[in-house]
Amino acid sequence: MRVLVLGSGGREHALCEKISRSSQLEKLFCAPGSDAISRVANCVNLDILNPVEVSHFSEKNKISLVVVGPETPLALGVADELKKRKIPCFGPTQKAARLESSKAFAKAFMVKYKIPTADFKVFESFDGVSRYLDKTPERPMVVKASGLAGGKGVFVCENKKKALLGAKKLMEDKIFKEAGSCVVIEEFLRGPELSAMAFIDGASSVFLPLSRDHKRLQDGDLGPNTGGMGAFSPVSVSAKIKREINGVFKKVLRGIRQEKMDYRGILYCGLILTERGPKVLEFNCRFGDPETQAVLPLIQSDILFFFMATTRKRLKGMRLKVRKDFSVCVNLVSQGYPEKIKIGRPIRGLEREYREVQIFHSGTAFQDGKWRTSGGRVLSLVGTAPKISDARRRAYNTASQIFFPGMGLRRDIARRE
Repeated sequence: MRVLVLGSGGREHALCEKISRSSQLEKLFCAPGSDAISRVANCVNLDILNPVEVSHFSEKNKISLVVVGPETPLALGVADELKKRKIPCFGPTQKAARLESSKAFAKAFMVKYKIPTADFKVFESFDGVSRYLDKTPERPMVVKASGLAGGKGVFVCENKKKALLGAKKLMEDKIFKEAGSCVVIEEFLRGPELSAMAFIDGASSVFLPLSRDHKRLQDGDLGPNTGGMGAFSPVSVSAKIKREINGVFKKVLRGIRQEKMDYRGILYCGLILTERGPKVLEFNCRFGDPETQAVLPLIQSDILFFFMATTRKRLKGMRLKVRKDFSVCVNLVSQGYPEKIKIGRPIRGLEREYREVQIFHSGTAFQDGKWRTSGGRVLSLVGTAPKISDARRRAYNTASQIFFPGMGLRRDIARRE
């Protein structure tokens, strides 16, 4: 098989590394890729936000499968254009991708198909938000950009004053451009969060190991929301919780069929385990980041078999083979992340080999014989071991041997576990 992966971050590095081990692979391409990804794939200079350009390259190079990493190409219809040309694409069509690209749409979908979620209101004007907050009782709440904001368009607000400020940043200051022109205000839910990912072919689903992301910048879940500071997998939950999560995915599949969506790819469901059971925080229509970096090292099955079964609608009855280990992913981030980041900093420690961890590059560049930072999230360090304490130790031991000026990380990834 000749495979093209779209994207350039740590998630795509992990995907390319896993795909490169497939017995089915003939040649692997990645667009645009990165200096790190170029070690396992042929990186090509493509505009992945241009569906026609991606499709033209795929036709010319006889690509057997396109795997879409980030959300924006899906929202712009890359899967639609590929499917028009009969090129298999692991990723949903533009209509189905609205489950991620519009939180307002996703919330309406959840209400329609009785999927448990937080109570909410949708606003298309800042004046509407202001009037609503004037009338509502004082309480914590969550303000979200309805559009795509790279996982950072969420404000967890302790009171109405902070909720108004969050809405102002999104709707008037436009810190995430048009993504914040419509906002969703939700009730604040209490409980541990959980990331559930599954292969979806429109009729059947196959679950990957459950994982838990750490979104806040600082230890103790303090500071601003980020794209993710680390994750671990698997997460132990009761048989009852597993049944309820399975029930959520069955309802989503029913909605997908009823709405005549063409959904062949990964469905990511961000959940919070409340006292009243799991409730959905958000959907993503692609692999989570950094959950992918934590989950893929645990998978023993040939991943391409599952990608192709998904695109061919043949998932029914398939089972994923998973290692009986734990993984802990610790992200190293640039100074100023997630807002005004400093890049171009030399990275020390990558010149040596680390046998007990896998290192995935999210934001690096190899220049003048040295690795340098080139993004907000820089590296994902993933330790695996039969005990979660050992997986965690391996990840943090490696973190202690890598340095760049202004380097940040959380010290409490998987500490409670």
